[in-house]
Amino acid sequence: MTQVAKALLVDDRRENLMALEAILQGLPVQSVAVESGEAALKQLLVDDFAVILLDAQMPDMDGFETASHIKRRERTRHVPIIFLTAADRDAQLALRGYAVGAVDYLTKPFDPWVLRAKVSVFVELWTKTRQLAVQSEMVRERDAQWRLLSDAVDEATTLLRTNEDAPEPDAISRALALLEQARWGPTPD
Repeated sequence: MTQVAKALLVDDRRENLMALEAILQGLPVQSVAVESGEAALKQLLVDDFAVILLDAQMPDMDGFETASHIKRRERTRHVPIIFLTAADRDAQLALRGYAVGAVDYLTKPFDPWVLRAKVSVFVELWTKTRQLAVQSEMVRERDAQWRLLSDAVDEATTLLRTNEDAPEPDAISRALALLEQARWGPTPD
């Protein structure tokens, strides 16, 4: 089952969320829009995200506080955060964004194609990471199968060698059963 990459969009203004959804339309990413930092933290408990687009200035819990909570959680600390803000007058805000773990800080109005390109990179990284995890699991399973097979061959060889001069039919049968079980897996009882 292939999991679709998701982008968490966080902004207290509904029209900004709609604009972000429109910008991301057509990308291989599912947008999940929420209107507060608290809602973002709740959403992060139930879903995995490739990227978070976070408004820096929101009432109650602002983007910086939200980002610091995200980065403190083991499960979400590696999710890239791109801050979006209308306040470009203060370079300290950008520094504050980077200090809490943002990978980028864009001021409005920003070029939608630049945002699409940035999101695309994080979606691709997320997808490749998932693919590597699946491949890694397959390698672990193959290694485990290989160890079982090697152990069965060793055990069968030992059974046959201990009776090398005159192999007992029982030893031969057990050795064959071990090899067949290792090759085909356990037989249902």
